[in-house]
Amino acid sequence: MKLFRSLTMIFVLFNLTGLTQPPAGYYNNAAGLTGTPLQAALHNIIKNHTAVNYTPGVWNAFYTTDVKANGKVWDMYSDIPGGTPVYEYVLGSDQCGNASVEGDCYSREHSWPKSWFNELAPMVTDLFHIYPTDQYVNLRHSNYPYGEVGTPVWTSTNSSKLGPCITPGYSGTVFEPRDEYKGDFARSYFYMSVRYYTEDAGWTGSPMVTGSQLNTWALTMMMRWDSLDPVSQKEINRNNAVYAIQMNRNPFIDHPEYVAAIWSPGGGIKPEPSNYPDNFSANTIHLRWTDATGTYLPDAYLIRMSTTSFDAIPLPVDGTPIPDDTFTRNVPYGMQETWFSNLIPDTTYFFKIYSYVFSGVNGIDYKTDGIIPQIQQKTQH
Repeated sequence: MKLFRSLTMIFVLFNLTGLTQPPAGYYNNAAGLTGTPLQAALHNIIKNHTAVNYTPGVWNAFYTTDVKANGKVWDMYSDIPGGTPVYEYVLGSDQCGNASVEGDCYSREHSWPKSWFNELAPMVTDLFHIYPTDQYVNLRHSNYPYGEVGTPVWTSTNSSKLGPCITPGYSGTVFEPRDEYKGDFARSYFYMSVRYYTEDAGWTGSPMVTGSQLNTWALTMMMRWDSLDPVSQKEINRNNAVYAIQMNRNPFIDHPEYVAAIWSPGGGIKPEPSNYPDNFSANTIHLRWTDATGTYLPDAYLIRMSTTSFDAIPLPVDGTPIPDDTFTRNVPYGMQETWFSNLIPDTTYFFKIYSYVFSGVNGIDYKTDGIIPQIQQKTQH
């Protein structure tokens, strides 16, 4: 196995040396375009990429896409540029799927949470938005939008934060990465908005995005992050490494000017919109609660939804993590709200909430005795 891995790495590195820049003419079809025509042209250039499998494909990709000069994992949730991180990870041997504290191990972080696109392929293995990060911080990020935090309820060792959003246009819970990596995540999101332009039918979305497109408050913030944290050599190297694997590129790393060309063409005052939106309805349910108290506090909550009844909601089983999907949300302790979006209008939904801890023995331990809190709510027409 060691010989096979060594030969594999030599092969990948060999390919990287020959695929370090886009081919001549790669962006020719985007020349001279702005706005939606440019977005569509870039989509046609980078679509139909070569998708890796989730296991071991994504894990193996990190050996070339996210490795520091010292050979350790380049984790943007723990790294301290210009300083010394509290912990670093060894590729392969430190990877995992669960953690109870920060510094345990690293995992595969979908910076664009996979529940937003229903965990579908090829998005679920698209390396341009998947990064190796500390698993516990990954769990804290959960499926919350990125944003700017005023008063954090939790802070990581590299000063990434979780808490209420102070970015104009949104006041819910958000995760804020370290300043030096905000541009990296912004350009990952711009990539997603172009790569999956017109290919996002049925995506669940979130308060941050509608399908593959950033909502106004998030787009404004991400464009600011892109400007304040310009493209780095790290991103250039990663773009080349992913290109060697997927055979497509992130246009916003190769051409940072495309950001303004698509979303601020002309840079001046925009004309008044032509029409009002269609399908105006309230099909999102916002749930709130007060944190559990007592001698033993939970690490997080599991919220499960049913369209038929409370009895149709199954009890969770200890030792079995339940990932987020259309009917499920995992919310860290301290965050006292969540959203269920893209629901059917004029329909009653049933919810139950469970407290749980990350256990070193069983992996996860749910509280299922006593009276389980439950609520029902109906969407509007």
